[in-house]
Amino acid sequence: MPSLFVATANAHKVSELRALLGDGFQVLSLRDTNARLDVVESASTFPGNALLKAVAWASYLAVDECGMGAEWVLADDSGLEVDALGGAPGVHSARFAALDTGAAGNSSDADNNRKLLRLLADVPDGKRGARFRCVLALVPVELDAGTEALAARSRFFEGSCAGRILRVPSGGGGFGYDPLFVPDGYDESFAVLGEDTKNRLSHRAKAVESLRATGCLGR
Repeated sequence: MPSLFVATANAHKVSELRALLGDGFQVLSLRDTNARLDVVESASTFPGNALLKAVAWASYLAVDECGMGAEWVLADDSGLEVDALGGAPGVHSARFAALDTGAAGNSSDADNNRKLLRLLADVPDGKRGARFRCVLALVPVELDAGTEALAARSRFFEGSCAGRILRVPSGGGGFGYDPLFVPDGYDESFAVLGEDTKNRLSHRAKAVESLRATGCLGR
């Protein structure tokens, strides 16, 4: 059974990835280790940030005393791109509101959503197009491999989901921008549609589907 470490502190993402990967994978996460690596997501692209996280954790987990037995590290970088904002918040989706104050760390979902609605207040319904994008970086855990070697052996998988931004939040499910995002072909937000529907349509679902289709994890 392939053993996969998901390099994120976001419990929602771990749960979503575990459901998307399905049976036949041992999925580990930060809950299985006391380590907390301070990986600065300094890249300007989703692939760049996903790779930074994946390589950092693969290097750490390769050390024998970690004892987790992970064979692969999977790191996600994802976000919302809004047409009327020139693709923002993009890679800054998690700390969109904090960009205004310089506060450290990610912003709350509520603060991010409030800022997005404020910036789109005068944008007509027909111009509120957006998409969620996800890039997964898959890196092997290999003892004595340097960061450059790990980066060279990395693989990327992408997915996107197009839709539009509502004028007011709708629904209590999901996380992030889900209460504001209605996927194409639907009339309700991800927060209303629920987990099963989201896991068929989402950007992350499509990225995982691409990963699984390669068979590189043996499934």
